[in-house]
Amino acid sequence: MCLSIPSQVVKVDEKSCSAIVDTMGVKREVSTHLMTEPLSIDDYVLIHIGFVMEKIDKGDAELSLARYQELVEKLNFEE
Repeated sequence: MCLSIPSQVVKVDEKSCSAIVDTMGVKREVSTHLMTEPLSIDDYVLIHIGFVMEKIDKGDAELSLARYQELVEKLNFEE
């Protein structure tokens, strides 16, 4: 089982089959070689081992990101 955090596309490079995505503030380059449909800036995607696997609905992505943020806040408590 794989846990994938939704990532937002911030740049697409069709020539190199890659994209820059933002995952909760962390930007990285990922491969789009496995995608059968084109990606656009602001799309939300799921990534596995550096490859974009699929686009996901914006509303679903934002809901998931809100849940992840809640977890991060609970884990960053001060004693």
